[in-house]
Amino acid sequence: MSSSSTAVPPAVAALPADLDAGLRRLKLATVRRTAAEVLQTAKTQRWTPEEVLRTLIEAELAARDASNIAARLKAAAFPVAKTLDSFIVAESSIPQATFDYLIGLEWVRSHANLALVGPPGTGKSHTLIGLGIAAVHAGHKVRYFTAADLVEALYRGLADNTVGKTIDTLLRADLIIVDEVGFAPLDDTGTQLLFRLVAGAYERRSLAVASHWPFEQWGRFLPEHTTAAGILDRLLHHATVVLTDGESYRMRQARHERGERP
Repeated sequence: MSSSSTAVPPAVAALPADLDAGLRRLKLATVRRTAAEVLQTAKTQRWTPEEVLRTLIEAELAARDASNIAARLKAAAFPVAKTLDSFIVAESSIPQATFDYLIGLEWVRSHANLALVGPPGTGKSHTLIGLGIAAVHAGHKVRYFTAADLVEALYRGLADNTVGKTIDTLLRADLIIVDEVGFAPLDDTGTQLLFRLVAGAYERRSLAVASHWPFEQWGRFLPEHTTAAGILDRLLHHATVVLTDGESYRMRQARHERGERP
C-alpha cells in the first residue's frame, strides 16, 4: 500500500540585516514586512526585476493610502459611519441627477457649497456624512460638526483670544460639514463667530450644511439680521440647494419594527 506525502513549502528566508536596516531607516514598513516573501515568490515564479519592484511599490503605496484614509477619517470626527452605499436614493426626495452630481465631488474641488433643508429624518445627516466619507476616500480633508459644537469651539477660541487661529485651523479642511443648523438659537456673538467662519471659507473652502429651517426663517435662530443675511449671501452664492421632504426615516423604521402598516 503506497503512502502519499504533502509537500511542505520552503520556509521564507529572512531579509539580510543590512537590507532590513535600510528599509527601516527609509520608513518603508510594508516593503520591509513583505519583501522576503515577495523575493521568494519571485524566485519560484521567475519574475523579472521590474515585477518585483512593482509588487513592492504597489504594496507600500496601498498601505500608505489606507493609513492616510484612516487618519483623515479620524480627524473628520464623524459621529457615525454612514456611507452613500447604504443611502437609497429612490426612497428619498433627492433627485437622482442631483445625487449623482454631489457624489462626483466636483463641487468640493471647485470650493462650492451644499445646503440641505428639510424636516428631521429626511436623510440630511446621512447624506452629509456619506458625502464627507466619500470626500475622505477621494483624498480630501474633512471636518464634521453640529452647529452647536462648532459655535462652542469658536467660543472657546474667543475666550482665550485664539478664535482667529481656530478658524484658520478649521479652514485647512477642504470640506467643512455643519449639521443641525438652527436646532439651538445663537446669540449675537455666536452669530458673528459663525459669520467669520463662513466669510473665511467663502470661495476658498466648501461648506455643507443641513437645517430643518427654510432660509427665510433663519432669523428665528440668528438674531442679528444683517449678519444672518451676510451668512446666507456667502453660503448660497455658489451652492447646490437640496430640499428634502417626506416621512421621517426613523419614524418609518420604528413603525416597521412594531409591525405597523404605513
